[in-house]
Amino acid sequence: MSILRDLLSKAVELGASDIHLKPNQDPFFRVSGRLVESGFAPLSRDNLETIVKDILPPHLEESFNDEHEADFSYDEEGIGRFRTNIFMAQYMPAVVMRYVKTSVPSFADLGLPDMLSKLATAPRGIIILTGTTGSGKSTTLAAMIQQINRTERRRIITLEDPVEYIFPDDQSLITQREIGLDTVSFQAALKRVMRQDPDVIMIGEMRDGLSFMAALAAAETGHLVLTTLHAGNAAQTIFRILDLFPATERDQIRMSIGANMHAIVCQRLIPAVRGGMVPACEIMVNTSTVRKLLFKNQLDVLPAAIETGEEDGMQTFNQHIYKLVKSGTISEAEGMENASNPEQLRMNLQGIFLDEGKRILAV
Repeated sequence: MSILRDLLSKAVELGASDIHLKPNQDPFFRVSGRLVESGFAPLSRDNLETIVKDILPPHLEESFNDEHEADFSYDEEGIGRFRTNIFMAQYMPAVVMRYVKTSVPSFADLGLPDMLSKLATAPRGIIILTGTTGSGKSTTLAAMIQQINRTERRRIITLEDPVEYIFPDDQSLITQREIGLDTVSFQAALKRVMRQDPDVIMIGEMRDGLSFMAALAAAETGHLVLTTLHAGNAAQTIFRILDLFPATERDQIRMSIGANMHAIVCQRLIPAVRGGMVPACEIMVNTSTVRKLLFKNQLDVLPAAIETGEEDGMQTFNQHIYKLVKSGTISEAEGMENASNPEQLRMNLQGIFLDEGKRILAV
């Protein structure tokens, strides 16, 4: 265990977000979005098997033996808490650990748009945080929960796999449940969550149609539901949700999304000029225009609605990245690399703006 402790200590010291361990290979850290060598000697298969044996929770031993992978949180005393995934690769164990900071960061700490603070005050509906793996969805979700906790008297129940940030009660009353430890599955927990008198339900990740149907049911009965999903942009999120269901059910689900969705926030992390990472956010709010497009199945027009919805707090990735470049927060090169439409961003930075979104909506 001293090897792992030393690794984790060094990772935290360097500001690493992730630690990658595989047999017969140098351990690697992810720092500011890039993989870097840790400086430690390669770990043997015996090293990895010992680490796995020491950190794998007893309640996951049987499922790991059957499924060859497991997710859980691991606390290293005096160093910190880590979201951990262990898995088998070529008949050998491998480990990936993500550092979870002790205190929940605020919107200001994370550099998030002010609009997210406003979204957190929604009384009901579904708010979906999307992005690729490692884009900071879980941290942003935690910041939203903490914002509610600091400012409102609400009953919050979280369903997580695993539990990451620990929320001490402030203004709100919070209960955190870990899948596999406190309940057998997301579906089982969602089936009974309505009997636990929630105002706000946080679902760590939307994984299947059953989970989304339960989230819809909660939103329809006046609850605020916050969750995450893997998707590349806000409009694509709708297609990802619809793909969870058979083709014969998608029209009904699309109408339910239009009636119950509050907002979709998609996030990308971009290296900042002064070091570290800064989020670029695409925000789609369920305005009357967005709702109409959902009801009429005009999903291809959603990006235009986002682009022209600045007065309602909406923005595309390009619009937010433009602001980050102009403020000197990120470099133009990083902005171009992360923009959804690099050519459009190049024109914007040259002072050329076309009302393409307004033209599409007018058509």
